[in-house]
Amino acid sequence: MAASRKDHQAISFFRVEIDSIDSASFRKCGGLKSESEVFEYQEGGDNETVRKLIGPTKASNILLTKGYVCDPALFKWRDEIASSGTKKIARRNGSIVALGPDGKTEVGRWNFQKAWPVRWEMSELDASTGQAMCEMLELAVEKVTKG
Repeated sequence: MAASRKDHQAISFFRVEIDSIDSASFRKCGGLKSESEVFEYQEGGDNETVRKLIGPTKASNILLTKGYVCDPALFKWRDEIASSGTKKIARRNGSIVALGPDGKTEVGRWNFQKAWPVRWEMSELDASTGQAMCEMLELAVEKVTKG
């Protein structure tokens, strides 16, 4: 009997877990990226090879998009950040959890550390299109790991 493959999972929703906040499911999640800088140098006497050293690693901002629902938990956190000015901000750890077609089965998890919301945006409101309203939240994160 062939083993069940777990690659190429169908993903229907994302759930965001941030410390004590468990928000609604999301339709889109972008920016899950971790990248290390590369330093190149040439050693004396070896003119044919360029050596490469690892530099600092940084994570990209995470962009979350969902249909508008009356679930203010994450957006309340954004308001707290916006009103704090340059004071110490409430950074939080969390996870992006990819859910399968049933909306319950976890098919992937990415953990992030020291996040804070840098931007909230509402989609364009145009009654003539009949499109659903969407909210977007951008999180600055310091580290992303596969859970």
